[in-house]
Amino acid sequence: MENKKRDIKSLTLEELKNEMSAMEEKPFRAKQIYEWMHVKLAEDFGQMTNIGKELREKCRERYFYTCLKLVKVQESAIDGTKKFLFGLADGNTVESVWMKYKHGNSVCISSQVGCRMGCVFCASTLDGLERGLLPSEMLEQVYAITRLTGERVSNVVVMGTGEPLDNYENVVKFIRLLTGESGLHISQRSITVSTCGLVPQMRKLADEGLQITLALSLHAVTDEKRRQLMPVANRYGLDELMEACAYYFDKTGRRITFEYSLVGGVNDSPEDAAGLIRLAKPLNCHVNLIPVNPIKERDFRPGTPEEAAVFKNKLEKNGINVTIRREMGRDIDGACGQLRRSMLS
Repeated sequence: MENKKRDIKSLTLEELKNEMSAMEEKPFRAKQIYEWMHVKLAEDFGQMTNIGKELREKCRERYFYTCLKLVKVQESAIDGTKKFLFGLADGNTVESVWMKYKHGNSVCISSQVGCRMGCVFCASTLDGLERGLLPSEMLEQVYAITRLTGERVSNVVVMGTGEPLDNYENVVKFIRLLTGESGLHISQRSITVSTCGLVPQMRKLADEGLQITLALSLHAVTDEKRRQLMPVANRYGLDELMEACAYYFDKTGRRITFEYSLVGGVNDSPEDAAGLIRLAKPLNCHVNLIPVNPIKERDFRPGTPEEAAVFKNKLEKNGINVTIRREMGRDIDGACGQLRRSMLS
């Protein structure tokens, strides 16, 4: 019976107004309920104190109310990063990471339970894909962390477990709910969505009229090497991918970020640097170099900090905007490529 109910937290304000009309309730009730869910971050209908008991009961009968259950939290001894394991209503779990920066708090959320993309250096994909997350389940990762830390979230990166563009409609709806003025109203410019390179969805996203940042997981500068690291490269080659990046920038005016995991002895040679310059130069983009993070099932290793600095300098000398990402939460497996469907004991 439970799954026959509509997921109220995934409804837009307009959709909720229509629901209230169908229940012969006044439209202003929709605004009240929406505010309780998305601004006051109520954990259930019972907390909605200015809604009559009768309406609350009607809502309970008709709607499912998504609220994530905290299963476990780990805190980094190095930088205070926190990794949360949340339980979903169907018994699955997802991980989210909270990072504190000088400019504000950033949350990295998951968009799927598991992932089917198969990138070889990433732990998130080892168990395959279970399902995509609902907009409400993505929102709740932000909301639950806000409740648990007592601090406002200013940036959201959809870079946890899952390929966001493989759960396209739900991710776009999540962004609209999170950034809408009736909700938490986080700036679209403070949202980053990553993709391993699903070209048709990248083009579709460019046409959505959003002002978010798109981060492309690039990781190799030849089709042959990219195919070894990322199965998605068997479907979409680099030429097609770069055209999609140019299209995204042309449509949105938003600079693309290239995520490039530096794997020692695999993709950090002078030839690789030259290839990355060749790809990045024609585009208005930012390159994020990420020393690869260890996962126990693979023997990839990061290069030395000196090697990373040499690689970075080559790019900078050619006018490429580049940073080496400061990895947060590596000691709690909370850094890039380390998130899983459930925490290992």
